[in-house]
Amino acid sequence: MTLLTHEWIVPDWPAGAGVRAFVTTRAGGFSLGPYASFNLGTRVGDDPAAVERNRELLRSVLPAHPLWLHQVHGADVVDAAAANALSRADGAVARTRRTVCAVLTADCLPVLLAARDGSAVGIAHAGWRGLAAGVIEATVARMGVARGAVLAWLGPGIGPGAYEVGRDVYAALVAGSPSAASAFAPRGDGKFLVNLYELARQRLAASGVTAVTGGGFCTYTDAERFYSYRRDRTTGRFASLVWID
Repeated sequence: MTLLTHEWIVPDWPAGAGVRAFVTTRAGGFSLGPYASFNLGTRVGDDPAAVERNRELLRSVLPAHPLWLHQVHGADVVDAAAANALSRADGAVARTRRTVCAVLTADCLPVLLAARDGSAVGIAHAGWRGLAAGVIEATVARMGVARGAVLAWLGPGIGPGAYEVGRDVYAALVAGSPSAASAFAPRGDGKFLVNLYELARQRLAASGVTAVTGGGFCTYTDAERFYSYRRDRTTGRFASLVWID
């Protein structure tokens, strides 16, 4: 099986020996309508047969089936080699070769992590609830490597010019980290524009991770390449994946 027409977005890792990673886009699959065409989410209302075909197509370019988490916007992190598809978690790590960690998103921020020497990788599903709960810090800690030896890449998420939130989100994020206030721009009437990328960089820095790249994509404004729940509501999910080759 070969891919139809597809663009992979590859992290600009400055190092990370033996680490492979990429992000899918919405092109190159079998889903129709608002899910067109490479939807990988099974709980969004798409035809299950189309999703299965899309997942098999993805599997054809991977070393193994990815661990698909049951994401719940929390901070639980699992070892991908020992977990299963029923694992309710929003982060995964791997220390063995060809164990594929994955998250599905459509505005939330995928954060990909790798040890410089290729000994461990991790991934976090970081929407505002996950950020507030500490999913990034939990994933970095679960990797079990020196924090200064961790590389991070921020994948496609809703951009700072498009993500409007209320005072409840502001309060939840600033309560645990006062510096988070700098990532919010007031809009009036208790509304703010929030920069998920900046929040993630702050959380990574607090965890001792300073080698951070990425953050140049906006799912909301790039409808050709990405699904966006905030933009479309009924839509698919794309995948971010990382593994040790």
